[in-house]
Amino acid sequence: MSKILYAVAALALAATPIHGAEPSPATLYGPLFAAVQTQHVFADGKTFADAVPKRAAAAILADYNRLKPDGAALRAFVLANFVVRGENDRGDLREHVRNLWPQLVRQPFERQPGSSALSLAKPYVVPGGRFQEIYYWDSYFTMLGLKADGQQPLVEAMIDNFTDLIERYGHIPNGTRTYYLGRSQPPYYALMLDLSEVADPAVQARRLRALRSEYAYWMRGRGCVATAAACLRVVRMPDGSELNRYYDDNDTPRDESFAEDLAVATKAQGRPAAAIYRDLRAGAESGWDFSSRWLRDPQSLGTIHTTDIVPIDLNSLIWAMERRIAQRCAQADDAGCSRDFTGRAVRRKTAIDRYLWQQAQSRYADWDLSTRQPTAVLSAATLQPLFVGLASPTQAAGVAETTQSALLAEGGLRTTTVRTPLQWDEPNGWAPLQWVAIDGLARAGHETLAREIASRWIGTVGAAYADTGKMLEKYNVERRTPGGGGEYPVQDGFGWTNGVTSAILERWPDLAKANRPA
Repeated sequence: MSKILYAVAALALAATPIHGAEPSPATLYGPLFAAVQTQHVFADGKTFADAVPKRAAAAILADYNRLKPDGAALRAFVLANFVVRGENDRGDLREHVRNLWPQLVRQPFERQPGSSALSLAKPYVVPGGRFQEIYYWDSYFTMLGLKADGQQPLVEAMIDNFTDLIERYGHIPNGTRTYYLGRSQPPYYALMLDLSEVADPAVQARRLRALRSEYAYWMRGRGCVATAAACLRVVRMPDGSELNRYYDDNDTPRDESFAEDLAVATKAQGRPAAAIYRDLRAGAESGWDFSSRWLRDPQSLGTIHTTDIVPIDLNSLIWAMERRIAQRCAQADDAGCSRDFTGRAVRRKTAIDRYLWQQAQSRYADWDLSTRQPTAVLSAATLQPLFVGLASPTQAAGVAETTQSALLAEGGLRTTTVRTPLQWDEPNGWAPLQWVAIDGLARAGHETLAREIASRWIGTVGAAYADTGKMLEKYNVERRTPGGGGEYPVQDGFGWTNGVTSAILERWPDLAKANRPA
């Protein structure tokens, strides 16, 4: 806005008569009002007109005339002296999350003919933004917050929905859409059951059956892996031991990213399109869609080869599943089942320690079937064995040291140490990975580092909340700003960020005050 136009506006305000007993903001604040409106400090002119002063108008105006702030300084002056709707009236972060839960709850519904939505019998929580259906691994981290915020009935309802999905489809799909049925996501159902407070033996028996069915889904490839390096989601390691990989039952472009997948396959050289589509889908099953973890060339999505990778996080979660099946079978007096799954867990840990633990580098790595070597990518997935209790004290100490030196950023935990345009790489940080690290390190006795990550992350979430009024899907942990990259704009809502925020502040309530922006 030109100085001439500002001057005209100021003169017009000075000449404005006062109608009635109550002066308008334009009359009260004169040159301050003109400056705010003509410089478009707020996108909507009504915003400042509706602002509430924090002290006497005359005192505010006197300070303005003395300081003559401009640009960013003018905005800061206004926010310091007025309560502005949607700007500085954010309130308490924990209370904001509690108020968000009802907005993210969806009610049961029956599927409509021709719709892609899969029906659910009980209420559930969606992530928010473009994600208006329930998602598998998102929901575990959402449920942590629901439990911390006294929403146990909703936690039980979501567990019942996931149990029902396993009974209907043999697994929990990526999300409740028909186009997600060819894949799952990181298997957190076993850990969800740990959050339940239901003691009814019939319910427990039903959930154990569902848990064993989910395990069978991940292990379906055992029948053919003896004659191949990998079959479905099962892989055969060099010594004959069995681990798991991400996969998808289909090898076509994803419905929800059809044009994007076509473009990737078109640009890729020398690879069958079907193989690329399968690897893109497998990357989506991992939840890390997409990351340098799955690429031969970190800067080229066309080099994706997810189905060659044996991931540490997936195998840690399946180990946790085996352990919980063994425990629940023992509680049900099924000694044979308990022995069987105890043995499976022991064999899996042996294979993980042999192939995925890299002692010289103090990290857990993914394994590349095509090179028969661990991959070079250091990622936050290295903390998953600590989270599920698989790591020994020595391994946990090594991972803690690596985390401190390489993964810890100003605003939380880095996803990887590889900078790419992809959303599951540096500089982004994600709520579920923060919680896995925080809880895993704390369980392993590294409480100081766990709290440091929590403090930095809450500072990032709090800063973005103060600036935007939103809880976001992902954040740039280098700059403490909204995250970037990926196939769509950053989303707000946001289920797992809300859940992890509440879980952290339930554990360390003082972090809310310590990280409150000035």
